[in-house]
Amino acid sequence: QVQLVESGGGLVQAGGSLRLSCAASGRAFSGMGWFRQAPGKEREFVAGISRSGDTTNYADSAKGRFTISRDNAKNTMYLQMNSLKPEDTAVYYCAAALATPTPTRLWQVNSWGQGTQVTVSS
Repeated sequence: QVQLVESGGGLVQAGGSLRLSCAASGRAFSGMGWFRQAPGKEREFVAGISRSGDTTNYADSAKGRFTISRDNAKNTMYLQMNSLKPEDTAVYYCAAALATPTPTRLWQVNSWGQGTQVTVSS
């Protein structure tokens, strides 16, 4: 199993920035990603990255504002979020997939972190 621990969430004003981190440990895994879940809504894909970091993909809502990256030497993945909007408010979850290069669907994820709250005020 893969253990994932997120950090970096918090409260920020609209237009501000936050950087989320996800520290991974345990068995080897393939792709990683970030998902989020707002109150009353389903968990949704935000961004994904391959094991090497060469391939990334983003939800339309994240394109141009968010950047996903990973440092395999530190077993850590990041999500740099700029130009934040109130609609970005959600619990953000780190995800790891054993067999999918860049997970974008919930069923592709094998391990989840506990989540970190991001709140964007208007």
